[in-house]
Amino acid sequence: MRLQLSTWPEVETYLEKSKAILIPVGSTEQHGPNGLIGTDALCPEIIAFAAEQKTDMLIGPTFNVGIAQHHLGFPGSMTVRPSTMIAAMKDWTDSLIRHGFERIFWFNGHGGNTATLQAAFAELYAERSLQRPGSNSLPDLRLKAKNWWEMPGVMDECRRQFPTGDGMHATASEVAVTYAGYPDQVRNVEMSPKIAPVSDFRDADNYRDNFPDGRIGSDPSQATVEKGEIIIEAAASSLARVFRSFADEA
Repeated sequence: MRLQLSTWPEVETYLEKSKAILIPVGSTEQHGPNGLIGTDALCPEIIAFAAEQKTDMLIGPTFNVGIAQHHLGFPGSMTVRPSTMIAAMKDWTDSLIRHGFERIFWFNGHGGNTATLQAAFAELYAERSLQRPGSNSLPDLRLKAKNWWEMPGVMDECRRQFPTGDGMHATASEVAVTYAGYPDQVRNVEMSPKIAPVSDFRDADNYRDNFPDGRIGSDPSQATVEKGEIIIEAAASSLARVFRSFADEA
């Protein structure tokens, strides 16, 4: 069930049986010469839509612009400041709480969001902790964040599909997931060097200097629709189990 494709009476009915919702969260940033700029938002969304077929869940709108300042050297990349993302996450969460949601699963597709997700959680929990004992009028709230590639068994499958050259950014795995989700968007691009270098970076200009085509340690020219479908199946099956446990825990 998708929030964007539901009516308010349908959401009201859903809340009678579950207080849990999943929010895909990602980024809008370059993903090398053949990766879609929306990759980090598309991957959790594609996997969530596949998991929706395996268990009862409500999927909210995708939070699709994240912490990506270091990618701004490449046209099309967008970012928000950590403080902006924290404020927006709080507004999204408070809106959902207002309707009776108590368990919010942020399903992440961008490693650069991790610290800010945890900072937002700390802000939301602090609001409850700072109330006087016995006077807490705020509803119970449980928050969870998980990267899609860290779901149980998913990295094992990624390694099976791409034993070399999966990499750290613009990975073969994530590009394959987007190709499986949008097979009409496959790009065939020669990579040189075949596997991109690995090193540190600071800001946008330093990143562009170190990684001229945007990749880090990867060879995403290996990505295919078929391999993406295998990874999606593994990730969706894992997500369905993890979300169900989160939604049902006492």
